[in-house]
Amino acid sequence: MSVLSGKKILLGISGGIAAYKTANLVRLLIKAGAQVQVVMSPASLHFVTPLTLATLSKNPVYSTFYNEEEGNGEWNNHVELGLWADFMLIAPATANTLSKMANGNCDNLLIATYLSAKCPVYFAPAMDLDMYKHPSTLDSFHKLKTFGNIMIPAESGELASGLVGEGRMAEPENIVAFLEKDIASKLPLKGKKILITAGPTYEAIDPVRFIGNHSSGKMGFDIADEAANNGAEVILVSGPTHLNVKNNSVKVVRVTSAQEMYDACHEYYNEVDVAIAAAAVADYRPKNVANQKIKKNESTFSIELEKTKDILASLGEQKKKQFLIGFALETENEIEHAKQKIQKKNLDLIVLNSLNDKGAGFGQPTNKVTFISKDFEIEPKELKSKEEVAQDIINKVIQFYNA
Repeated sequence: MSVLSGKKILLGISGGIAAYKTANLVRLLIKAGAQVQVVMSPASLHFVTPLTLATLSKNPVYSTFYNEEEGNGEWNNHVELGLWADFMLIAPATANTLSKMANGNCDNLLIATYLSAKCPVYFAPAMDLDMYKHPSTLDSFHKLKTFGNIMIPAESGELASGLVGEGRMAEPENIVAFLEKDIASKLPLKGKKILITAGPTYEAIDPVRFIGNHSSGKMGFDIADEAANNGAEVILVSGPTHLNVKNNSVKVVRVTSAQEMYDACHEYYNEVDVAIAAAAVADYRPKNVANQKIKKNESTFSIELEKTKDILASLGEQKKKQFLIGFALETENEIEHAKQKIQKKNLDLIVLNSLNDKGAGFGQPTNKVTFISKDFEIEPKELKSKEEVAQDIINKVIQFYNA
């Protein structure tokens, strides 16, 4: 999945011949999963129609401060547009528009929106060869970079004038690739490797029956997606579940039993920076597994159980550099039991769930957790969606590395 997926991108189009390429640029941004809102300079309307861009972006296109045609005094709020965006991209950025951006010459909606934007701003210059090399243009480039704006360099090729050289706007595919690479390089967990467990384990009784629990795996899958969205390389070891990750960069290792999950975790543990044990692993398994289906003969039936290997404790014993997070699902004396688990299993953080809290636990789209650190700092959270809880958990990881 592209790092642009779910991002709000404000595309500013100024009046150069390269504006004709923006239809394909919008299409590629949408294909990457971004939401796109287009703002056009008045001059750009001569090169590409708002109808084309509105159809591709599935959003109205703005080019004036107020809607003249409707005659109702409704104005297009440049402040709201600037605040809406996660990223602003100005492409093509002509010499005229770049000069206005650099000097605050606010005479159209595009420039007003640019000056209101609080997000990172990218610009893709497009102009003729001599204009691109002119000292005033170079000064605009320099000023905009000192503002923190990011330049997507122009490419060399045949220009509208017939000359061949530098000044051609980067091709839409290259603009999208530039955005993806630059954004990914700045994600807070870039370069970190995270191991996550999710779901239940099934402990076989015979070829048909098993001992399991009601875990859906959703919490672990949401954590994996959130970690990947923040730049981490993620290995998700999942017990039986119908779920799939949304971020296709996550490596999913499917297992069934506690022993298989134990083996998979230890295969990767030494190479990871963080381990988050969100799986509901069976504490016991049948001591003897029947090779054939057990027939229903007697009125009672007993199964001798034996303990499974404690995956989280084993990870705590072998912990070196890893930031280790465990989960605790309790029904009584929750805080004390969670504190004991932190010490016993050498954890850095525990995520406590209580089945006494409405909306928490297995099979719910929501969760209500309490974070307890290894120093026993207690941080209760309100009831949230599991996606939001996943964000809180990954924020704890980010805070650890930024401390």
